[in-house]
Amino acid sequence: MNHYPNRLFIVVLLLSLLSCNQKKKETEKEITTTEVTTQTSEAKTKKETPKPIEPGTKAPDFNLPGVDGKNYSLADFKDHETLVVLFTCNHCPTAQAYEDKFIKIVDDYKDKGVGFVAISPNADDAISLSELGYSDMSDSMEEMKLRAEQKGYNFPYLYDGETQETSLAYGPLATPHVFVFDEDRILKYSGRIDDTENPYVEPKTTNLINALDAMISGEEVPMAKTKTFGCSIKWSWKDEWAKKQREEWAKEPVALNEISLSEVGGLIKNDSDKLRLVNFWATWCGPCIMEFPELVNINRMYRDRDFEFVSVSTDKINKKEKALEVLQKKEASNINYIFSGKDIYELIEVVDKDWQGSLPYTALIAPGGEVLYKVEGTFDPPVLKKAIVEHLGRFYADND
Repeated sequence: MNHYPNRLFIVVLLLSLLSCNQKKKETEKEITTTEVTTQTSEAKTKKETPKPIEPGTKAPDFNLPGVDGKNYSLADFKDHETLVVLFTCNHCPTAQAYEDKFIKIVDDYKDKGVGFVAISPNADDAISLSELGYSDMSDSMEEMKLRAEQKGYNFPYLYDGETQETSLAYGPLATPHVFVFDEDRILKYSGRIDDTENPYVEPKTTNLINALDAMISGEEVPMAKTKTFGCSIKWSWKDEWAKKQREEWAKEPVALNEISLSEVGGLIKNDSDKLRLVNFWATWCGPCIMEFPELVNINRMYRDRDFEFVSVSTDKINKKEKALEVLQKKEASNINYIFSGKDIYELIEVVDKDWQGSLPYTALIAPGGEVLYKVEGTFDPPVLKKAIVEHLGRFYADND
C-alpha cells in the first residue's frame, strides 16, 4: 500500500500548526506592544504615574542618546542572551548607594552573556534644588557625562529626560529600578538590586544576582518581582512642587546684620556643628555679583542638612542699605553680615593670612575650623559642591 499521501498530509498538517503557533506568538507580542504603547500614551495624557511592566512582557524598544555621544536601542544588545536595564540617576542618594554595587555586577557578569544599560528617566526641570542635598549634580545630560566619567561607568548611560517615552513604557517606580530580560527580551525579573540601600551593610538577599545566576543556568528566576526603594521618578508634568518652592524661597525675608572683627574670627573658627560656607563680597565687585546666585542655589541644595551659608559684605558700613538691596534682589535668605570695622586689612589677616585681599573670597570650613576648600577670586561650582557633599555624605546612611 502506498502511504506517501498520508505522510504528505501529516507533514502539511505539522507545518500548518507551526505556522499557526508562530502567528499566535507574533499576535501576542503585537498585543503586548500595543498594551505598553497604550499605557505610555494614557499615562502621558492623563499625567498619571505609569505601572511597571509585568514579568512576561516584551521589552519596549528605545532610541536614546548616551553619554558617549552614541544613540542606543535594543538592537545594540542583540549579542547578549540576557539584558539588564537599570533606571537610575545622578542625584538620588539611593541610586548613588548602588553605583559601586552595579559597577561590580557588570564586571562580574559582562563575560557571561549579560548586557547592561542604564537609563536616567528624570525631567531636569521637575527637580527642585532641595532634592539635590546628597549630590553635587542634577540629572541633565551634561552632568550625566561628568558623573559617568568620575565613577568610571562600564555600561552605557542613556538620557530619557527630554521626552520620558522610554520611562513611561517601562514604568520604573523609583531610582534605582532594574528590569532583566531573556534572549527573546521577555521580562524575567523586575525590582530591586538587593534588600538594603545602605552601602555599609551586606545584603541578605541579592535579587539581581540571583536572577542572573538562574537565567545563566537555564533555571526559573526564584522571585520574578519585588518592590524597590529609592527616589521617585521626576515626571515632567509633576513640576508644580519645584515651581512652588521657588515661589516660597522668593518670599523668604532677607536680613543684613553687622559683624565685628572678633566675631569674624569666631566665624572662621567654626565652633558650630555645621559645615560652613563663607563668602566675602562687595556691591562694587562685578565677579562677586555674578557668582552670588550660584551661592544662593548651593544654600538651597544643602541647607536642610548640617550646612550653612554665610555672606560677609566688605562694603563700608554707610553702604549697608545698598548691600541689603543687592541681597534682596538675589533672594539671599541665608545668614548675611556686613563688616562693621574700619580697617579692611585687619579683616584680611583674621580671615586668612594667605589671602591677598582680592574679592570675592570663599572658604568652606568644617566644624572645628578645618578649611576644606578656599579660593581667592570666583569659585568653581562643581568643585565646591563636590567638596560639600563629600563632607556631608552622599547616602542616607551617612546621617547615622
